Amino acid sequence: MSPLPVVVTLLLLSPAVIGLDVDPKGYVTFCPCMGRFGNQMEQFLGALSFAKGLDRTLILPPLVEYPSNAPSAVMVDFDFYFQLAPLQKYHKVITMRKFLKEIAPTVWPKRERKVFCWSPRESFFDKSAAPGCHAKEGNPFGPFWDHSKIDFVEDVYIGHNVVGGYDLSINGSISSWHTFYPASEYPVLAFSAAPALFPVKKNDRVLQRYLKWTSRFTQKAKQFITDELPRPFIGIHLRNNIDWDNVCQNLKMGPQKTNLFASAQCIGYFGEKGELSFDMCKPSEELVLQTVEDKVNAIGAKSVFVASDKDHMIPELTDRLKSLGVVVKRLDPDDPHVSLAILQRANHFIGNCVSTFSSFAIRSREFATDSSFRDSSFFGYAPPSRKRKIEL
Repeated sequence: MSPLPVVVTLLLLSPAVIGLDVDPKGYVTFCPCMGRFGNQMEQFLGALSFAKGLDRTLILPPLVEYPSNAPSAVMVDFDFYFQLAPLQKYHKVITMRKFLKEIAPTVWPKRERKVFCWSPRESFFDKSAAPGCHAKEGNPFGPFWDHSKIDFVEDVYIGHNVVGGYDLSINGSISSWHTFYPASEYPVLAFSAAPALFPVKKNDRVLQRYLKWTSRFTQKAKQFITDELPRPFIGIHLRNNIDWDNVCQNLKMGPQKTNLFASAQCIGYFGEKGELSFDMCKPSEELVLQTVEDKVNAIGAKSVFVASDKDHMIPELTDRLKSLGVVVKRLDPDDPHVSLAILQRANHFIGNCVSTFSSFAIRSREFATDSSFRDSSFFGYAPPSRKRKIEL
């Protein structure tokens, strides 16, 4: 039998012939399984920077949502929330859905899917199981990979091989990744958790400018502002759900320079801009009311928009500001993503120093194209320069 038909078949199946744009530098993907939206976005920016540093295409994972009426986590495609074109201006990206349909059968067949983690650990649920990555153990890890019908045949431990871990700014880090995990042997680096530090590194904060909401969120936000929020308006974020008590508990003993979640946005990454206090983590009702009233007077605000995970304090704020003729609004029913899009467009935003939800809004404003929406502050915190002016 002539070998010609075999050669023709192989040519027809090659990526170049069937039109697949396969990245010879390889791919990176991960489970965004640390907390809710704010936490996921902190690590996403680091993962985006990581993929850029290795020059691998980032496979955009679905984001993990936790609906109150669902028994487990729910996955929502990345491009439901964010536009792809702005991200592609910074680096190569592809959605998980498109990658699995068009690229994976060629470069990442099911029999070759390996998962990467720092080191082996004991199973939380099966004490007889051998140590490993246990990438699909628990919620949301199992539901996340199952959503895309991904199973792994092998664990890969990177802890003893790569220099600097996920911090590619460390001298020799990038070369160690290329040496131990070349794309020719490991076309996809699929991590059981984000290949990124938490919170987001200072140098990666600027990558927020490439996260642009899809029109389903921006249009709702703009319409709500037009209908309900006469300008100038102040946007505030109140983090006061019951779980937040435990987060702020240790600060009751006194201020500290150690960072907690996103507090570097206030006190700096090394405490160079001050100390973290309990009021900055969980401001009292009176502190919230006084801070908002002061800012309303300072900018002549006509309305206030409140985003919160529990208590929006609408009656309290309305009563405090009624003599000023200021309206106080929230989304009802609530939608945290639309709320963020509204907060980004406020004339002034007051956030929570520790909250990653607030830090998303702060970064979006800081690196926004429209400089008129960059003015922001925090409950319970005054920058060092402002403190010096008050002392003078």
